[in-house]
Amino acid sequence: MLEHAPKLDLKAQESDFLRFFYAAQGLAGILLGGAGRETSALTEFFLYSRIATIYLKSGKSCQRKGEATLAFYFKEPSHTFGEYLLVPGYSSDKCIPNNVSLRTPLVKFKKGEEPKLSMNIPMTSAIMQAVSNDTMAIALAKEGGISFIYGSQNIEAEAAMVSRVKNYKSGFVSSDSNIKPTTTLGEILELLAETGHSTMAVTEDGTPTGRLLGIVTSRDYRTSRMGPDVQAKTFMTPFEKLVYADADTTTLPMANDLIWENKLNMLPLIDKNQRLRYMVFRKDYTDNKEHALELIDERKRYIVGAGINTRDYAERVPALLEAGADVLCIDSSEGFSEWQRITLQYIHEHFGKEVRVGAGNVVDGEGFRFLADAGADFIKVGIGGGSICITRETKGIGRGQATALIDVCAERDRYYEETGVYIPVCSDGGIVHDYHMTLALAMGADFLMLGRYFSRFDESPTDKVKVNGTYFKEYWGEGSNRARNWQRYDLGGARKLSFEEGVDSYVPYAGSLKDNVGISLAKIRSTMCNCGALTLPELREKAKLTLVSSTSIVEGGSHDVILKDKFGRA
Repeated sequence: MLEHAPKLDLKAQESDFLRFFYAAQGLAGILLGGAGRETSALTEFFLYSRIATIYLKSGKSCQRKGEATLAFYFKEPSHTFGEYLLVPGYSSDKCIPNNVSLRTPLVKFKKGEEPKLSMNIPMTSAIMQAVSNDTMAIALAKEGGISFIYGSQNIEAEAAMVSRVKNYKSGFVSSDSNIKPTTTLGEILELLAETGHSTMAVTEDGTPTGRLLGIVTSRDYRTSRMGPDVQAKTFMTPFEKLVYADADTTTLPMANDLIWENKLNMLPLIDKNQRLRYMVFRKDYTDNKEHALELIDERKRYIVGAGINTRDYAERVPALLEAGADVLCIDSSEGFSEWQRITLQYIHEHFGKEVRVGAGNVVDGEGFRFLADAGADFIKVGIGGGSICITRETKGIGRGQATALIDVCAERDRYYEETGVYIPVCSDGGIVHDYHMTLALAMGADFLMLGRYFSRFDESPTDKVKVNGTYFKEYWGEGSNRARNWQRYDLGGARKLSFEEGVDSYVPYAGSLKDNVGISLAKIRSTMCNCGALTLPELREKAKLTLVSSTSIVEGGSHDVILKDKFGRA
C-alpha cells in the first residue's frame, strides 16, 4: 500500500512498534476503502505519519531516512487573554464584593488537607532585578501576596534581602539591633545607618537574647553635644525605668494595650531571668489595622519567597533558608528540563520535603506532568508572553498564554484525580489589562506572577525618570544585556548569555503599590460577582468563557465618540 510513499527506516529491535504499525496499516486499509481500492500515497503517508507521531509521544523512537524525526502538530491555534471574554452568570444577593475571598493555595497539598502555605490575594511579583527586592516584598506581603526576591545577584546579597523582610515585621519581633553597655555613640550611629532601626536593646553580652540592661533610642542622645566615644551606659534608658512584660504570658492584644496605656513606642518582653525575648512596636499595631490581609508566619513575620537557579542551588538554597525564606522558585525560561528535575531532587533529598520549591515555566500538560513527578510544589506557566520578553521573536518558542494555561490546568485536574495531590498553577506573563487577571483565574490559575504590573510602583527597585514631562520607571528583562541573567536561560553550555531574550524599557509610573493593587483587586471581586462566584474555586467552576472577534475587541472600548480630554481643559 505504501509503494509510492517514503519508507520508514525502523530499528530492528523495535518489534513492538512494527506490530503496532502494521496493525494500524491494516486498519487504515479498511478506513480508506479496503485493500482493493486505490488510495493516494499522500493520504496514506499522512495517516501513517500521525500513527508514528502518536508512538513517538509515548516515548519510543522512530526515524525516517535522513534522520529527520516526525513533528507533532497542535490542531488548534493558541490564544491570548485578549481574545476571550467572560459571559455573566446568575448573581445571588450574596454576590457582593465584600463577601468575595481571594485566598488561594501557594504550594501542593493532599486531598482533605490544608496547604502549608496560602496567600490572601492571588498575586506574586516576578523574579526580576527590576521588580522584586526587599522593599517590594514587604509592600506586597502587607496586601496579602508574596514577592520572590530576584536570584540574579550573589548569594549573600539575596540572603540579606530575605533577612531584611523577615526582620521587618511586626508583632513579636526578635531584636536585630543589639549593643553592649560599652558600645560607643559612634558605633551606635554606624549600626543605625546599617539597619535603619533607631531603637536598640542594650544587653549584657550584646546578643538578641541577652540579659536586658536598657534601651537606646534617638531621644537618648544628641550628636551635636556628645562625642563619638561616649558609651551607651551613660545615656541609655536603664532597665529600672522601662515598662516591660512577661514573654511567656503576654499576648499581642495585651502588649498593644500596655503600649497605649503607657504611651510607649516599644514594649520589651522578657523571661524570668530578665533575658530579652521579643519586642512589640506601636507602629506594627497601626500596620495591622491598615493591612487586614497581610501575609505573616506563625512568628508574625512577613512571608517572602526567593528565586534560585539550576547551577548554584547547593550553595544558594541553604543560605536562603538560613535567612528565613518561606518558599523558593526555580527561575528559568523553560522548565521542561532534566536540570530542573535534578535541582528539585537535590533540594528535597538534602533539605527535606518541607522546603517548598516551585518550578517552570511550561506551556502544555506534558511539561506539567514532568515537573509534578519531579516534585515541584507549584508550577509556572508561560513562555514568551511577558511584555519585555522576546523569546518567541528570537527563538520561535512559546505558546499563547490563554491556551497554555487552559491546557496545563486541565492536566493539573487530571493529576489531582489520579493521585489526590493538588499542585497549584501560576500564570506567568500575558497580563496586559486588569481584566486579564480575572480571565487567568477563571481559566484555572491559582495565582499570577506579574512583572510589568509591579515594576510601575514606588516600591520597585528601579529609578523613576522624567521623559518629555512624564514620569516613567525603568524596566528590563532578565534576558536583556542589562541583566545578563544567563542562569535563567542556561541549557548546560557556556556560562554566558549568548543572545538577548529580553529588552530594556520604560513603563509609565503609577504611584504606590497599595493604591493600585486595591483597584485591581476591586475589579477582580466585582467581575467574580458578575459570574456568581465568591471564591476562586467557585469562579473556575461557574465561569463561562467565549472567544471574541477583532470587531468585538474594538466594540469593547470607547468608540464613535470624541473624548473630552482630547480638547484639554480650561
